[in-house]
Amino acid sequence: MARYTGSNCKLCRREGVKLFLKGTRCHLDKCSFEKRGYIPGMHWQRRPKLSEYGLQLREKQKAKRIYGLLETQFHTTFLKATKVKGVTGDTLMRFLETRLDNVIYRLGFAPSRKSARQLVRHRHITVNDRLVDIPSYRLSPGDRVQVREKSRQLALIHEALKRAGEGQQAPWLSVDKGNLSGVLMEHPTRENIPTPVEEQLIVELYSK
Repeated sequence: MARYTGSNCKLCRREGVKLFLKGTRCHLDKCSFEKRGYIPGMHWQRRPKLSEYGLQLREKQKAKRIYGLLETQFHTTFLKATKVKGVTGDTLMRFLETRLDNVIYRLGFAPSRKSARQLVRHRHITVNDRLVDIPSYRLSPGDRVQVREKSRQLALIHEALKRAGEGQQAPWLSVDKGNLSGVLMEHPTRENIPTPVEEQLIVELYSK
């Protein structure tokens, strides 16, 4: 399966905003974005003025990198969102937020979405008491996510719960830290999604 293997810090610097791709490190002084907030590469101490297309492209890239999707995966999600009645941008964000890996991150069981994907891939997670190892699995209201019994002693999960940041909190999720489980109570509305993305720019980009 294709995946990005480059530096996560360079992605933050390229987008000009913290994407919180490395979990705890992003909150420390060691964060590369704090030391070098300019675009990576030679002679890029200043950010160039972007055209309308450039703004749309950067917003799409930012959303794609926040959720850890490759281009084909992201575009496929967008196409599915266009087939649903309602505002396409809101539907797109809802689809991204209800991915299993993102929900694991929002519940605080992983310090980053990348770590959440690893938990799912390594078969540590169940949905409605059934093992699911597909990070892109989309949850529906009422679905119950839980860490498997044999995986409940993982240090990564307990450290993540202690350090869960405010950006992870989601009012549409119910968390039971004692049982390491959570329930998707309802579909998230755009107002309840804290991701700093202007989804309308993405819709405009793909509509060209």
